[in-house]
Amino acid sequence: MATTSVSAALNRGGAFLITSCLPEDIFTPADVSDDQRLVGQTAEEFVQKEVVPEIAALEQHKEGLMARMLKKSGEIGLLGGAIPEEFGGSGLDKVSSTVLAEKLSAYGSFAVSHGGHSSIGTIPIVYFGTEEQKKKYLPKIATGELLSCYCLSEPQAGSDSLAARTRAVLSPDGKNWILNGQKMWITNGGFADVYIVFAKIDGEKFSCFIVERGAPGFSVGAEEKKMGIRGSSTVPIFFENTPVPKENLLHEAGRGHIVAFNTLNVGRFSLGASCLGGSKKVLEASSKYSKERTAFGKRLCDFGLIKAKLGEMAIRIYAVESMIYRSAGMVEAAVANPKAGVDKTQQAMQVLEEYAIESSISKVVGSETLDFCVDEGVQIFGGYGFHEDYPVARAYRDSRVNRIFEGTNEINRMLIIQMLMKRSMAGILPLIPAAMKLADEVLAGPSYEESESGAFAEEERSLTQAKKIFLLAAGTAVQKFREKLADEQEVMAALANVVMDVYAMESSLRRAQKASATRGESASVMCDAARAFIYDAMDRVEKQARTALAATVAGDTLITQLAVLRRFAKHAPIDTIALRARVASAVLAQDRYPFEGR
Repeated sequence: MATTSVSAALNRGGAFLITSCLPEDIFTPADVSDDQRLVGQTAEEFVQKEVVPEIAALEQHKEGLMARMLKKSGEIGLLGGAIPEEFGGSGLDKVSSTVLAEKLSAYGSFAVSHGGHSSIGTIPIVYFGTEEQKKKYLPKIATGELLSCYCLSEPQAGSDSLAARTRAVLSPDGKNWILNGQKMWITNGGFADVYIVFAKIDGEKFSCFIVERGAPGFSVGAEEKKMGIRGSSTVPIFFENTPVPKENLLHEAGRGHIVAFNTLNVGRFSLGASCLGGSKKVLEASSKYSKERTAFGKRLCDFGLIKAKLGEMAIRIYAVESMIYRSAGMVEAAVANPKAGVDKTQQAMQVLEEYAIESSISKVVGSETLDFCVDEGVQIFGGYGFHEDYPVARAYRDSRVNRIFEGTNEINRMLIIQMLMKRSMAGILPLIPAAMKLADEVLAGPSYEESESGAFAEEERSLTQAKKIFLLAAGTAVQKFREKLADEQEVMAALANVVMDVYAMESSLRRAQKASATRGESASVMCDAARAFIYDAMDRVEKQARTALAATVAGDTLITQLAVLRRFAKHAPIDTIALRARVASAVLAQDRYPFEGR
């Protein structure tokens, strides 16, 4: 079953599973413009000059300091990226926003605070606010005169946000909504001026409201004692008969879930980009330390197992970077070609909803890559990595929350498969015809098609076969469980892992091919990274598919399916130790991630 290259299908979320793209079809960091790089440079310089010197004080929650940092960043235009120019923002394109999120990540607490304001604290008003709401709030949010936050979670409603207990009822005079309830884990809640709050009207209609600090009956609890991101404000907030002007209902009554989920799509993607930047910082620190520290008369970086760690960190960062910038390019290309008669802001929202699958992938893979990198960073630092005087200790603590907020990684794995199945059933994504075609191929037995040729022949074959493996495992699961597949969470997670690796494999390969075509031999180390990643990913794909199949069918059917899986998963061995060593040497030569901007 060969995948097909169809330009229309390439523009659909999740289409990478059943289509094939060319290297020139994807956006890579090498395609970032000078103006887009300047956005990142401005952000990076601000963090290094203004934020980093204050880290110790921020970690101790020096009164008002984080709020001042955010306001100062607003003075140079770093808060209004999501806000259209007509409302005082800079209206950044998706690529620029991605670069911005990546470069603000040097200190996790500031990155989280910035995102809590300029991403999830702003997007609801940008996408769903009335003209009056936008004019009232967005210009001041863009400059930092007003600081914002997003209030969804509750003590008994974390991942299950629709189970919220906070209630809203219309006052007898019809002028105000009266809110009662509690919100939990609110980033920026300790100092925000504007709160995007979700509550159920009459206990039934899940809705969204704009609440201002100082409203009667509104109060803020004590700062939470957190394991990481200690410099950020995280508090519970309370509503006791709190009046909110009727005109501060955001979007429509009973449509709060539309606001919440579309906002989280944006937040998840931005979080992935932020984790990418954090991973690069940890790799940089680990490389420098490995050259400074000696043991047994040698520098740490001269030991094979240390080089392997540095190489693997860079390889995983390369894969997630390839995915994130590919996704940013797809979103920007779609936004840049608006549909006739569709408002630009609404078009952007529709596009982000289209690529919700890719946003969840960015969040999961980005956060898990950062977790891997900080763990290996602590290991490279050894005992000093466990000491709070060294930055990797804080990075280790700060990283862990990324797998929890913006929807846990478990929830996002479920969402990836649920969204794929929903799009398939609606006929938006032709997964069912592709699976049927694969079934015909399997029944026909092994074929002797002309094999791939060229420098990346083995990687091309692995990618094609990995897509077949997904269709094999997913098709079998859908046939067995049908509408009850959602109850088989372990199977869905295994399928989601295959989906994420397929996207990473293709993004890494196409980027390497694109770089090789334009830069020749100078792209050889990037090619090494792509080959090592794809080789290991193929092993993971086979394992996850085997797990899903064994939980789905049994007996002779399982034996047959596993035989097909083994045929699809066959790939030639390569020396990944040598590949990692070459990538590690490139890291050590520059003391940083070696593919920056390439």
